[in-house]
Amino acid sequence: MTFGVTDDGFVLKGIDQILAESKARARVAFGEDVDLSPTGTLGKLLEVVAAEDSELWKRMEALYYGQFAATATGAALDLLGQDAGLERHPGRRSGTVTLTLGGGDPGRVYVVPEGTLLLTEVVPDPGTSLAFSTQSPALLTAAAPVVPVEVRALEPGDAPVPADTVDRVHPRHAEEYLADWGAATLTVTNPAPFDGPVPAEDDEAYRARLIALPRNLWTPDSVKQAALGVEDVLDARVSDELGGVDVSQVFFDGFDFDERTFSAERRVGEPYFADVAVAHRGHRPWLTTETDGVVVRGVRELVREAVERVRPIGVHLDVVEADHIEVAVRAEIVLAAGFAADAVQTSVRARLAHDLARLRLGDDVLYARVMCALAEQPGVDDVRNLRLRRCPPAFGRFGFGEVPYQLGLVEAAVGESLVMGPTELAVFVTSSDLTELEVVPR
Repeated sequence: MTFGVTDDGFVLKGIDQILAESKARARVAFGEDVDLSPTGTLGKLLEVVAAEDSELWKRMEALYYGQFAATATGAALDLLGQDAGLERHPGRRSGTVTLTLGGGDPGRVYVVPEGTLLLTEVVPDPGTSLAFSTQSPALLTAAAPVVPVEVRALEPGDAPVPADTVDRVHPRHAEEYLADWGAATLTVTNPAPFDGPVPAEDDEAYRARLIALPRNLWTPDSVKQAALGVEDVLDARVSDELGGVDVSQVFFDGFDFDERTFSAERRVGEPYFADVAVAHRGHRPWLTTETDGVVVRGVRELVREAVERVRPIGVHLDVVEADHIEVAVRAEIVLAAGFAADAVQTSVRARLAHDLARLRLGDDVLYARVMCALAEQPGVDDVRNLRLRRCPPAFGRFGFGEVPYQLGLVEAAVGESLVMGPTELAVFVTSSDLTELEVVPR
C-alpha cells in the first residue's frame, strides 16, 4: 500500500503500520528472537518512537490539505485568504438585554420583533458598538412583563460595552413596530456588560466565500461576490433590462443588435447600466440612519462601496433592494404515538426555517421540499392537506419580475409550488401566525 501523497490525496500511515515496520527492521538487525514485547526495553522504545512518527505523519497530512481551500482550516485557511485578497470577517460583540413592558393591557401580547434595532448611549471609548439587533422575537404581557433577549452588534469590534448603556429602541423601528402599543411603554437595559472574547467568522462560512471568490477582474460574478462580502447580505443578482449580464435570461446573447432597428450595438465608451438586487438580513436597515449622533450604516451604502471597488469606468451599477417574500404553510399533521404535540410543532417549524433558509434569489419554494421537511420530522406519522402560502413584500416593497405583485395573502392549491421572481427571496418566519399547523392524533 502506498502512503503519503497519492493520486487520491494524502494517505495517512497509522501508528500500527509504523510500529509493524519498525519491528520488522528490528528483527532484521537483531535477529528473529529479539524481545519486542510491550514489556521489553526495545519494544517500549519502538512504541515511543512510533507514537512520535505518527504525530509527524498527521502534521504532514495537515500541511498537505492546508494547501486547498476546500480542506484547509484555521491559520492555513487564513493564509489562503490573504493570497486571494479576501480576509476573514471580524467578530461582533453580543450579549443579553432585558426588555420590560410598562402599562400593558391585561390579556394583550406585545411583540418586539426579531431584528429590532437597539441603541446605546454615546460613549467615549472608540470602537465600542453603538447599535445592536435582537436575535429572536420577544413576547411581553402584563403578567410576564420582563423578557431577556440575545442581541448582536451591527458593526464588528471587540471593545467591551458597559452595563446599563443599551437603553432605547431605534426611533425608526419604534415607529414601524411599536406604533400601536398605545399607552404601553418599553424599557431596555443590559444588566451586565458585554465583554469577553469575540470569535471571528467560522471556517465554514469563510471557506464558502473563499471558494466562490472569482479570479478575474470584471464579471457579473465579481460584482455578486463583492456584494456578498458584506456580512449582512444573503444573496445578490446582477442584471440589466436587455439581459446583457444575466445569463439565466432566455434572450441572453440572442439579439443581433446590428440587424435590429429598435436597438443598436453598445459602443466602446458608452455608459453601461445594470442593477444589483440585494437580499439582506433584517437585522441591519436598508438605508443609513443617524439618531442622536449614532450612525447606523445601511446595507445599500455598504454594498455600493463594495461593488465600487470592482466597477470599471463606464459601468454604472444601481443597488436595489430585493423583495423579501414571507412564505408560510397550512397543513394537518398526524401525531405519532408517544410524542407531544407542542414539541412536534416546534421541531417542524425549526426544520422548515432551516431548509428554506438555503433558498436564494429566484428559487421557487417547492412543494416536495416542504413535504419532505414535514414528513421526515420525528413524531410525524402523516401530513394532510398541505398548502403553501406567500405574502406581499415586507414594508410595501413592490415586486418586479415574472411574478405579479399581489395585495394580500395567496394560498396555493394542494401540490402546487410557490413561484418566485428573479429578485424575490422566500423567507420563513418561525413565529409567524401565517403558518397554521394542526396536530391531530392518529
